[in-house]
Amino acid sequence: MNVDETVQAVRAGNRLALARLITQVENDTAVGRAALDRLFPFTGRAHLIGVTGSPGAGKSSLVNVLAQELRRPTSEKPDRRVAIIAVDPSSPFTGGAVLGDRVRMRDLAGDPGIFIRSMAARGALGGLSAATAAVSQVLDAAGFDVVLIETVGAGQSEVDIARLAHTTLVVESPGMGDDIQAIKAGILEIADILVVNKADRPGVENTERALRTMLELAKNHAAADAWLPPVLRTVAVQSNGVLELGQAIEAHREYLQRSGHWQQRDAERLSTELDHLIQATLVARWRSTLPAGALEAALVELAQRKLSPHQALEKLL
Repeated sequence: MNVDETVQAVRAGNRLALARLITQVENDTAVGRAALDRLFPFTGRAHLIGVTGSPGAGKSSLVNVLAQELRRPTSEKPDRRVAIIAVDPSSPFTGGAVLGDRVRMRDLAGDPGIFIRSMAARGALGGLSAATAAVSQVLDAAGFDVVLIETVGAGQSEVDIARLAHTTLVVESPGMGDDIQAIKAGILEIADILVVNKADRPGVENTERALRTMLELAKNHAAADAWLPPVLRTVAVQSNGVLELGQAIEAHREYLQRSGHWQQRDAERLSTELDHLIQATLVARWRSTLPAGALEAALVELAQRKLSPHQALEKLL
């Protein structure tokens, strides 16, 4: 199947063509790049929802029931289609990943309106694979109304999701240790909606109180028309609170479109993606101009403390 046929098949809803194209995009092949170029004019319609938070907070279970909730028909979208990108951590030794989120999402199997794709982080910082933005564009162009992006779960470093998603859910749970962890700088600032999952556990009041205290402090410095993140309780394994979470997501989407922040976030996301592409391309071109063995020789001198990192940089440039 050539690029034109692949693009037509993806646009027509062919799931096999979609899965194969995502593999091409992940591997950064020429076919994947060409198809992305052809599909880009059809992007910008899907609601991208990031789901992040501490490991063990129940993100995968929450995504499972949230996808079912978002599939419910609305007056605007009688048949909403939902895609899920689940990013798993890669082994630092083999580069492989368990890709086990589908095990927790068995309830979604067989629904033609839901597409699940597991991805390895491949060492990318910030909880996302470097190809996640491109894969979300493919799913957007394929006609999915909502794309749920579940991050690795690396704590405060996961701010990259805020640059990709329209709506970011930060999932916490009681009994995960010091409640101050929940309000450290970094993770709270990216939240559009705060979710206290496993709310049937002891200590839920303390966790919720800590989150609301931090939000009250932030509220004093917010603009008059700023979105104030709600704090919602859920018990994902029992589907408790998921209806209210779906309503909060819809309210945030309406706020973004009404205020103009939808377009602003799209522009910021594309700017970030372009920056990453520029950096990667310039580094690759620079490496190709180095004489054979120059980089290796500089690394040897660096290890022997004959050159500092800045001196090695100057020598290579």
